[in-house]
Amino acid sequence: MAYVPGVALLAALVVGCSAGADGNANGTDSKAGSPTVTPAPPGKYLTLPAPCRAVPRSTLKDLLPGAAELPADQQDKVFRGSAAVTYDTDRKVGCSWKSDAPNATRSLSVDFERVVSYDPAVSDDDRADTVYAKKEKAAGLSSSATTGPPAEKGETSEGSETSEGSGKAEDPADTDADATGSAEPSPSGSSGGSTDGTPGSSSSPEEALPSRILDNLGDAAFLQDLPKQAGSPAQHHTVSVVFRTSNVVVTVRYAEQPALITQVPDGRELQEKAQALARKLAETLSE
Repeated sequence: MAYVPGVALLAALVVGCSAGADGNANGTDSKAGSPTVTPAPPGKYLTLPAPCRAVPRSTLKDLLPGAAELPADQQDKVFRGSAAVTYDTDRKVGCSWKSDAPNATRSLSVDFERVVSYDPAVSDDDRADTVYAKKEKAAGLSSSATTGPPAEKGETSEGSETSEGSGKAEDPADTDADATGSAEPSPSGSSGGSTDGTPGSSSSPEEALPSRILDNLGDAAFLQDLPKQAGSPAQHHTVSVVFRTSNVVVTVRYAEQPALITQVPDGRELQEKAQALARKLAETLSE
């Protein structure tokens, strides 16, 4: 058995203890020096409503004239609506309705999108505000109060976020919204055209009803008015109302296609009814 002098043994023990203490100290210091991020608060809404039951039948009867005169089975089919096909119903749902009357066809759709931020430094509400702001910009409108945070990692240049665990990009603004958003907003109506709102009037009533930012609807809202495209014989007229409440963005589209090209849709009526429905949906979400 080898003999170890007492002094050498004591020195070895001191070195070993010092190394262990230094290692623990370094580990503790490393953890203490790591930056801590306080997660941003989650959005108010954790679920979305059933879209095809979001609009009461009494409201649908008013928005879809002619449907109430159909046989009972056909009425049920119209008022039941058609659910939109989405790959993540926890994040996005929608429903559409259509009614064919002798003098015109009316169509309605509602879409709900629940926005979730996967960046702990950005709240769901702020991410939803970014989604809403891009829709507002696509409509040719701007609001100094609607800015939103910079895009987070995983968000594409078009504003879509990557769903957690799906490996698939989510488009917060659906194809229809982008398509309508590319059109020019209606003129301001300074030309002095008729605004009596009489259906079939030779003057276009929508000239005095431009696309615009709306007040007192959710946290932010806008209306986009899209009368018939220049050069098209069809008098198709679409009104969209988009609003955000907390981390949910809602889009209402209401359109009319007269049976005769000589008939002009009442743009004022379309706008008023689309706004009224949007306000009902906002109230329902807040309950």
